[in-house]
Amino acid sequence: MRPRRVALVTGAAVVVAAAVTAVVLSRTSSPETGDARPPRPVRVTPPPVSAAFDYQIGGPYPPAPGVRVVSRDRSAAPLAGRYTICYVNAFQAQPDELAWWRRAHPDLLLRKLDGALVIDRDWNEALLDVSTPARRAAAAAIVGTWIDDCAHRGFQAVEPDNLDSYERSGGRLTPDDNAAFAALLARRAHADGLAIAQKNTAGLLSRRRSIGFDLAVTEECGRYDECDRYASAYPGRVFDIEYRRRDLTAACRDRAGRPSVVLRDREVSPPGTPGHRFATC
Repeated sequence: MRPRRVALVTGAAVVVAAAVTAVVLSRTSSPETGDARPPRPVRVTPPPVSAAFDYQIGGPYPPAPGVRVVSRDRSAAPLAGRYTICYVNAFQAQPDELAWWRRAHPDLLLRKLDGALVIDRDWNEALLDVSTPARRAAAAAIVGTWIDDCAHRGFQAVEPDNLDSYERSGGRLTPDDNAAFAALLARRAHADGLAIAQKNTAGLLSRRRSIGFDLAVTEECGRYDECDRYASAYPGRVFDIEYRRRDLTAACRDRAGRPSVVLRDREVSPPGTPGHRFATC
């Protein structure tokens, strides 16, 4: 299992189309009649192409000079003057939020035949059940409010994590299930004026357009020799995090697709804490 973030404190990373600003339609309705109003255009703002970026999901801090794109948890504030991505754990339940999920939406937690929760053991996170259209719609309504909040507070993009949860589901979820759920989140993000990132999951690159992804946030594409695949799909819009210096070197060597690469410690800790690391190409 590849490291994604600190288990209880999360962040975001995302990058969008470089040359143009996409125009999407917002959700509006008439308070008097309830009828749909004419669509109102909402602009999805692209990040700077191949800009230096920092992955701050373990806690926010002032970025190094030259950093123009920052990824932060949805609980943190966006950074003024920087393109800031909002991290949302969209496909799994944070450990400190599991009690709320159990109480409020127990039917949206993926379960085994004996009723036990399906758990991502690396992060002690329960998987969400997005196996049916009804469950996907219900889960998207919840995660959608988090995406709305990211937009309201001034983030420019959103990164829904754990797109690859089907790989840990024991066959209870499929790539089709997760792609369909991601498409719901993409529509919500675009209606809010946010770009949306594909998080890892190279196996879904061929579906990026049908889902609606605008960029990629990857972890260890240098280590796993996947950077070229993402760069071909999202040229100039790949933001990669490496956790070993030799993998940083490998990712930086492949500059054909102009990925933005950062070296971070596995705890993605702020400066001044033990183990903090930060380096770029």
